[in-house]
Amino acid sequence: MVVISYELSNYYFLNFLFLNQGIILSFKTQCRFNIVSEQNIFTYNMNWILLIIAGLFEVAFAFCLGKAKETNGNEMYLWYVGFLITLCISMTLLIKATQTLPIGTAYAVWTGIGAVGTVLVGIFIFKEPTTLSRVFFLTTLILSIVGLKIVSH
Repeated sequence: MVVISYELSNYYFLNFLFLNQGIILSFKTQCRFNIVSEQNIFTYNMNWILLIIAGLFEVAFAFCLGKAKETNGNEMYLWYVGFLITLCISMTLLIKATQTLPIGTAYAVWTGIGAVGTVLVGIFIFKEPTTLSRVFFLTTLILSIVGLKIVSH
């Protein structure tokens, strides 16, 4: 067996040549090596923190919507202003976090944090009913968010 290798723009190509009963078989594989530095790891972890904060702001804008529904007059408009501010902050942080995190995972975690937080705000602040099925599905949602975080690269 003969191995020929060469590198081209962070891609590493391996050519395997096999001689089997007088026939040369050639296999070519391609691997990409990512250079990981402490700065890249810090940025990656920091973006997870930003994503969690963005999810908390999603809970905040849902809270503002709930409070706006309960009030009227000028107070209602102040809650809508709070909604717009927290919405902009949440979206900005989500955009920043997705610069290094996988978009599918980041969006799912962001909406999951918002969904779990909004349900908890509804239960504890807006006195929505707490049923066994609601708690069960809330728990499965939390476990799904944790699972996505664990398996994301």
